[in-house]
Amino acid sequence: MSEQRSQWDLGRFVQTLEYFEAIPVVSWLQKMFQPRPNPQPTYNDRMIFDFSNPQTDIQNTWGALDDVVMGGVSDSGVRLENGAAVFSGNVSTANSGGFASIRTRNFEPALNLSSFTGIELRLKGDGNRYKFLVRDGDAWDSVGYSHSFDTVANEWITVQVPFAQLIPVFRAKTVSDARLSPGQIRSFQLMLSKFEYDGGLNPRFTPGSFRLELSSIAAY
Repeated sequence: MSEQRSQWDLGRFVQTLEYFEAIPVVSWLQKMFQPRPNPQPTYNDRMIFDFSNPQTDIQNTWGALDDVVMGGVSDSGVRLENGAAVFSGNVSTANSGGFASIRTRNFEPALNLSSFTGIELRLKGDGNRYKFLVRDGDAWDSVGYSHSFDTVANEWITVQVPFAQLIPVFRAKTVSDARLSPGQIRSFQLMLSKFEYDGGLNPRFTPGSFRLELSSIAAY
């Protein structure tokens, strides 16, 4: 029996595209009349994002990117709370959707992490399996390099994401001839998705409310 369709939020769809400057004309007008600084994370002794630092401009750097972009109704957000970035919301499979995510706007300039092995996340989850994606292209809909990881409910863990083991994907489908350039990192993304890769299902996915706390992102 197919799932009943839910009402799609056009306004949130447009807001998402505006935030990530994915509409060329709107992006040009924003930069001319309402300029905002591009994210410029700096890594000091490998630290890229330290969310215990109250100076972190999370609203200008990280934004929600949910399945509303393909007609879905999942809804997520990110906020600073008690020294952590909290990625939370509700993920729904209605309207053939099934993912919620937060993503950084493109880093300007790109991060040069060519002297490191990968990315290290310090986080506390809810038992779901999440994805962390890295991009080296500045296009809105570019190839991402993905790593899936399991969380332990209500327990802080360290997750290492080796550059050499990242899986190149385009809209959850693997891309055989893509290779990440660690010297040109343009964005990060955290995602909870019904799907793994190439149509396979996430074996630990549960629709409904979720919560992932992130204390830091560092190179290692």
